[in-house]
Amino acid sequence: ISDQKPLGCWSVKHGQILTCPVVCNFETHEYIAVHDDRVLRIWKNEDINLDKAFKATLSADVYRIHSLPQGGPVVLFQGGAVRTLDVLLEAPQQDIENVVSGEAIRWSGAFMEGQEPVLIFTTEKDGDFFVYVQKPKLSSLHRYKLEQQESAKPLCFTAHITNQTVTLLCLYSNDSVYQVLIPLQQDTEEEEEEKEEEILSKSLLLNLSVSGAVLKGTSLVVLDKDHVAVLGSLAAPGNEPRECLTIWNTKFQTLQTSKELPLGTSGQLWCYEEKFFLIHGKVLTVILYKCETSSLAAAVGKLKDSQTPDVSLFLNWNTLEDEELVVSFQSQESVALKEESRMNLRSRRSSVAGEKPATLPVGQFLINFKNASNYVLENELKKLMARAPTADLQATIGCVVTALTDRCKRNPKYYPQNFLQQIIETHEFSYSLCPDLMAVALEKKDLPLLQMCLERFPDIPEEVTYTCLKAFLSISEAHLQTLDVNVDSVICYIDVEMDDEEVKSEIVENGFSAEMDQDMCDTKLPKESHGRGDGGSCPVGLQKAALLNAVLHSAYTETFLLPHLKNLPAQQAILFLRYLYYLYVKCSEKVNTTLPGIRSPTINQIMDWMCLLLDAQFTVMVMLPEAKELLSNLHKFVRAQVRFYSELNKIEGSLRELQRQNLLRESQTYSIEVLEII
Repeated sequence: ISDQKPLGCWSVKHGQILTCPVVCNFETHEYIAVHDDRVLRIWKNEDINLDKAFKATLSADVYRIHSLPQGGPVVLFQGGAVRTLDVLLEAPQQDIENVVSGEAIRWSGAFMEGQEPVLIFTTEKDGDFFVYVQKPKLSSLHRYKLEQQESAKPLCFTAHITNQTVTLLCLYSNDSVYQVLIPLQQDTEEEEEEKEEEILSKSLLLNLSVSGAVLKGTSLVVLDKDHVAVLGSLAAPGNEPRECLTIWNTKFQTLQTSKELPLGTSGQLWCYEEKFFLIHGKVLTVILYKCETSSLAAAVGKLKDSQTPDVSLFLNWNTLEDEELVVSFQSQESVALKEESRMNLRSRRSSVAGEKPATLPVGQFLINFKNASNYVLENELKKLMARAPTADLQATIGCVVTALTDRCKRNPKYYPQNFLQQIIETHEFSYSLCPDLMAVALEKKDLPLLQMCLERFPDIPEEVTYTCLKAFLSISEAHLQTLDVNVDSVICYIDVEMDDEEVKSEIVENGFSAEMDQDMCDTKLPKESHGRGDGGSCPVGLQKAALLNAVLHSAYTETFLLPHLKNLPAQQAILFLRYLYYLYVKCSEKVNTTLPGIRSPTINQIMDWMCLLLDAQFTVMVMLPEAKELLSNLHKFVRAQVRFYSELNKIEGSLRELQRQNLLRESQTYSIEVLEII
């Protein structure tokens, strides 16, 4: 998620439909999917074609597959039957019984109780709701009827198991959360028959209202025994409803914290390993949180002083008008509360002015220095990074850079170029830790910093990469001469011109020279084309070449980058292609096709970018007269390469035989042999 790159993509054939969410088998590291209700597919990450993956056609329709870290995958059929995946694969066409009769499954969840998997699902029929509890390995099944609620019905369910008791939470349409307790026990057959007709009573756990505002919930998840998260629309009298993610303390009936989601959501909320997952606008948002033991002081303190980050049990979504330092730090570090007593926290609030900075949380520390002078701020930030614990160092650095970029946006005259470059050079950093950094650098035209980011960050979005490329190509060579650009990637191989005559090497390492290229193509290249399109001399200066090399090093996905490259101005596209062609020729002059220097582009990077640029701009280049010679020379050079390697392939067998003979020959024997290459 941090790199924003797709690691794998699989698709079913046209006309087939994935009918339940894909899960991962934690034991075998395989993916499990069901398409068209009953066709099971199992594959591994290295498999490319889903159509060639393992396939099993089942005898009944599947509702959902649940994967448990220690219990393996469990399959729930639409008829209510449950099978472990191992049992199902032994006989895929085995008969599957119908457990429910005319009931539609509304929700299901799988849990581990000791060493046994437990599957719980709810059904609906004619307005009545039922709860099923199954232990597939023990063939144990219990059915309950949920107590009806006048003028309200369940919207969603969630559950957890503690001390042999299932706690089922139900979000109802009357903006309330109810709790149902179901004991897990081994009953006799007679008791099981009785339990089928048992009606489960429920108790009111939480009213989703605060200060006259009511939360219309759409999704509910359990965080721990005292806290739940609800996603929904918060409606206050006289105001437009606002979609929010809220966290509630069920023990003290209080709203712990909330976050407005102005771009809208899909209405779904997932929680896994202390992370929230939700769709915000068109983006998958991941929010880390951490629960601590609930206390009345914390609940009341949060309501009294919602601006104090120290008393938050979770992420502090502090808005403080234009200041979002706490938000940034808490979401990256995932720790919102230090392990200190509430008494200490209360005493800290009363004496924060005399507190040493080292004892403050990073978010509060940065807020305290919000209005400090530039010199004081930078010195304090340096001290903060120096004393940050190793485990929190990256998050701290991200928060520091965010503080600097925020000040840059508030004060256009302020830009700590040297400090930012020092941070990027000496620490592990990534784009996602501070997305505004490269935006500010582009605004300030800080090309050396952009070069460092492109070379070091693994997760730069393709749109930002394209923006940097466009900026590098548009900047004048004269202006680049005034910048401190790192040219280590080009200084060892780029051609240098003296007195209008190019200094060129006469060594031919890869079996051909420029003259050979012309002979093989039966074409003479005009002398005046040198320096423009034949790859003889570099079409850009040292500094611009170094910047373009940084772009070649950046990670990208072709599908996302191609639409942006289509918008590259024609003249810039031709210049970039000329430089790529020059690099291609340079690489081909070397036996190992490797350019010398530090962070020099590889032959694969050069070829990939060349193909990508031609795909995006080919129609434009064909129509431009100034690109005709470049495309012609590129075609001739590639054709010469193909012919050359074709000739090498013809003697590959003889060369291998010669290598084998050398290995078999005794080192002390002297002989002269003649090998005829046919």
